[in-house]
Amino acid sequence: MNKPLLLDGKALSLEKEMILKERVQKIKSASGLTPILATLLVGDDPASATYVQMKANACKRVGMDSERVYLPENTTTEQLLQKIQELNQNPRVQGILLQHPVPSQINERLCQDAIFPEKDVDGVTCLGFGRMAMGEAAYGSATPAGIMTLLHHYKIELAGKHAVVVGRSAILGKPMAAMLLNANATVTICHSRTQNLSEHVRQADLLVGAVGRPRFIQSSWIKKGCVVVDAGYHPEKCGDIDLTGIENICSAYTPVPGGVGPMTISTLIDQTVQAAEKALI
Repeated sequence: MNKPLLLDGKALSLEKEMILKERVQKIKSASGLTPILATLLVGDDPASATYVQMKANACKRVGMDSERVYLPENTTTEQLLQKIQELNQNPRVQGILLQHPVPSQINERLCQDAIFPEKDVDGVTCLGFGRMAMGEAAYGSATPAGIMTLLHHYKIELAGKHAVVVGRSAILGKPMAAMLLNANATVTICHSRTQNLSEHVRQADLLVGAVGRPRFIQSSWIKKGCVVVDAGYHPEKCGDIDLTGIENICSAYTPVPGGVGPMTISTLIDQTVQAAEKALI
């Protein structure tokens, strides 16, 4: 078997940043304004704070500004909604990101759906999901949209292939399945409670691990020649798939780290730039 193709999200994201820099400069020249991504972080979760900082760094690299809004752990749903509405009404803010997760007392779905569709650059609203699933124009959920960009860049054939998505979250598993369906793949959605999960995984031409559990999917379940996409990342510096010996099994795979993660941030920045470009029209 030939050496598998490495789906290098880090390298692709760096390529895309060069193009995004040029697009941001054009926006600045045309409007005199710098695009802004506003990030909302509720509480003091260190991992979330790190992700917010990574997004701010990416904004800076392409010439955008980031507005970071920190709210205390005891913030109420009403207080968060008020802050979201302020950002919705701010014409200088092109994109709004509510960092997941939020404290348990907050109705996260209500707050996500309060983000104006034209500023939903992370693709988390029900309206955005519905439009995307129906093949209409919408900002896709950043991680699955980033995966689709990665697959397209490396010319991974999807039409007619059997894709198995392990995970059903509203911002990853479900939109991933819808995007693959829109690309003419045949899609099976599995999750942590699926019976005989290994048998479903063995049928996959394309496997997406999005279950949120470290090394939950075993490499011994994966059939020869499968394209393996691991969307998980855990403190153990591993993903949702046990990638041990994966080079001897698959035809292509995403490394962890350096595969899906950089594409998530790249997609978020790209969709914010799109929003800024549309605001100029």
